[in-house]
Amino acid sequence: MAELKTKPNDADSHALRELMAGVTGDPGAMWGSSIVGFGSYSYRYASGRTGEWLAVGFSPRKQILTHYIMDGFDGYDELLDKLGNHSTGKSCLYVKRLSDVDTDVLPELVEASVPHVTAA
Repeated sequence: MAELKTKPNDADSHALRELMAGVTGDPGAMWGSSIVGFGSYSYRYASGRTGEWLAVGFSPRKQILTHYIMDGFDGYDELLDKLGNHSTGKSCLYVKRLSDVDTDVLPELVEASVPHVTAA
């Protein structure tokens, strides 16, 4: 009988937790049921509504790793150009697996994003 190729594996999640904890100095915490967040910042909408959100984080979804990294800082586009195979959405960076991206560039994105969101 052939052995299954797909097996439980959380190596990317552990690597991302170590990377983000190392960059932020925060051990990480669960935000909701599926997001691991590091650090936090307060925000206020024009309506006056306020909230607290993670500075950076990730969620190991079934099909893709979602990284919560705020965009808009100097050098963001240049870092994404060097990152490797990915896509983006509003404040989200999507990769299928860490081996698809340059793991030297990913910490640079985290390092630049955290002060960008926490300085406000």
